[in-house]
Amino acid sequence: MKLRKASAAAAAAVALALTVSACGSGKKDDAAGGGSAGGGDKITIGIKIDQPGIGLKTPDGKYQGFDVDVARYVAKELGYEEGDIVFKETKSADRETAIERGDVKFIVASYSINDKRLAKVDFAGPYLLAHQDILVRADDDSIKSPEDLNNKKLCSVVGSTSAQNVKEKLAPKAQLQTYGGYSECLTGLENKVIDALTTDDSILAGYAAQESFKGKFKLAGFKMSNENYGIGLKKGDAELKGKIDKALEKMVQDKSWDKAVEAHFGPAGYKNEPAPKIGNIVK
Repeated sequence: MKLRKASAAAAAAVALALTVSACGSGKKDDAAGGGSAGGGDKITIGIKIDQPGIGLKTPDGKYQGFDVDVARYVAKELGYEEGDIVFKETKSADRETAIERGDVKFIVASYSINDKRLAKVDFAGPYLLAHQDILVRADDDSIKSPEDLNNKKLCSVVGSTSAQNVKEKLAPKAQLQTYGGYSECLTGLENKVIDALTTDDSILAGYAAQESFKGKFKLAGFKMSNENYGIGLKKGDAELKGKIDKALEKMVQDKSWDKAVEAHFGPAGYKNEPAPKIGNIVK
């Protein structure tokens, strides 16, 4: 009799422990639409780590930038604390692959929504409307339109098509100068080796807002293209997409979006577009 009672009590204890365990582990998994790439307690998010103002890993190992703020806000709304977030660098050419093979749960990395990408991944958002623009020295008033880039030295970064697009469509006589990265372009612009740098205005604003460059450059405001930044996620994950969209809407409503824009782009005089409505892709 005593043996049977002890066995029954032990079985009840095990059942209770399993119930508590299941309840305790369900919140984050459910919130993220099935857990994270790294396990139930963590969420892995793809970001850029070399774009000041957008996504940057500082020398002390911290992460900062507008996209990083967006990623943290969304993760929090999905039920994750700061310590649960694992940031993973995702270079532009690797973003779709990282999502498809589950290296990351989602990507927030100046990721423009377009038809080619939509064939492989889904997007929540958009959460920012950027435009291709140019950056010039603050004291240079010679470039008042894209056509004024003719016979000017325009910085082209290896792997980017922005400068080539300007040359092909707007200023055929622009002199493309190829550099390894945007930081090198900025140094060349500062030293008057080049006349202008082109890419998304948000990226340009992020670089120009750095402490060492404040007041030295300005955005022309040409709006040569529309770049709808979205949060990339696995194709067909409608549940996660819906939850991220709700998080983005809340970020705008409680003014956290405005604070993030001002903090990371404001020092460069960036005149941002209003927060876009979810699902509104501007062509």
